[in-house]
Amino acid sequence: MIHFSLSLSLSLSLSPLSLSLFSLSLSLSLSLSLSLSLSLSLSLSLSEVTVTRKRQDYLEWPEYFMAVAFLSAQRSKDPSSQVGACIVNQENKIVGIGYNGMPNGCDDDLMPWSRSAEDKLDTKYPYVCHAELNAIMNKNSADVKGCSMYVALFPCNECAKLIIQAGIKDVIYLSDKYHDSPEMTASRRLLNLAGVQYRWVIKIAMHFHSIKKQYYFHT
Repeated sequence: MIHFSLSLSLSLSLSPLSLSLFSLSLSLSLSLSLSLSLSLSLSLSLSEVTVTRKRQDYLEWPEYFMAVAFLSAQRSKDPSSQVGACIVNQENKIVGIGYNGMPNGCDDDLMPWSRSAEDKLDTKYPYVCHAELNAIMNKNSADVKGCSMYVALFPCNECAKLIIQAGIKDVIYLSDKYHDSPEMTASRRLLNLAGVQYRWVIKIAMHFHSIKKQYYFHT
């Protein structure tokens, strides 16, 4: 009888401890389950997020500057040849733009635009200013030394002189259709002697109709 009482007392005295341990275990299990559930939920949410990345079909610098030269050429009044030039410094900043046309103050409507005539004075050639000349004269910096020039047409010998004297280091062109003419042969000779580099840039295609309407500015 005494032994039974002791056993019962011992059993009763241990019950609260067991309950406490059971409660602690249950609480830990619930916390672990909740943590696992949150982790799974976060993983699923992250997997559903779409990451927006930059465009891959943007213009590279040479294409961009040549496109600027071509856009500038559209200002030319010359009915047979529209040429533009763009001068860029070492920081890829545009410092000069020009296109072929008559000198300032000379009425375009009174000047000849013919390519051939019995009298050379009745053609455009003695009067027109080339794009390279105008780009250099239109510079927005103190000088263009060490700059690059992007031009649609390989420069003639007269423009080569200006390029050399202005200190331009290299010329990037798109077309060299007059390659075998005396003027272009002389131009290459001058540029080579002066150490001015020149190189051809791959043909580019600009589709302005692809620009969406929402990108236009309305005034």
